[in-house]
Amino acid sequence: MPKENTLIDKTIEFVKQSLENAEGGHDWFHIERVLKNSRLIAQGEEADLQIVELGALLHDIADSKFHNGDETIGPKVASDFLRSQEVSEEVIDHVVKIIENISFKGGNTDQKFTSPELDIVQDADRLDALGAIGIARTFNYGGYKGRALYDPEIKPNLKMTKEEYKASKAPTINHFYEKLLLLKDRMNTQTGRRIAADRHAFMVHYLDQFYKEWEGEK
Repeated sequence: MPKENTLIDKTIEFVKQSLENAEGGHDWFHIERVLKNSRLIAQGEEADLQIVELGALLHDIADSKFHNGDETIGPKVASDFLRSQEVSEEVIDHVVKIIENISFKGGNTDQKFTSPELDIVQDADRLDALGAIGIARTFNYGGYKGRALYDPEIKPNLKMTKEEYKASKAPTINHFYEKLLLLKDRMNTQTGRRIAADRHAFMVHYLDQFYKEWEGEK
């Protein structure tokens, strides 16, 4: 007999189809990495694994960056899909809260919801913004938005509001200081902190090499 598709299987299929033409840093492969990271982190935490997996799979189903800043679309798409699968309202509400609260948003916005499941998915998502993958995603998105690689005259702004952060057109290198290098100290879980420390160190080394090459040094 053929294997019956589980809710997670159906969600994976839905997300793959929804993100078929997504920007390379926010595509299905990003979701897949966040799902893998979430499962890894969850092994050391007490949490509802189904909610963790659904949150990981649906957290970027309609990223506001690609919908004129509208933060209501993602939660609506996710909740509509989960209701079509007859998921309980309690689970839907939790997954929606994960989607609504996972984002960095400039680092100056208070998070209005907490749960072990959000902690796990948030760490998993942040890990994908660090290390070699994080560097690749950052420059991919910068290219997608037509941003300069680096401009020594434009300094990073570490005190941006949520609106300023979303509207920023600063060079890509600035993003390392405005977000990526801040993530290590904002991880929620022990596993997340351990992995983040290694990936953070890799990025610091990369930036040292970047500036040497920029200045024509050996």
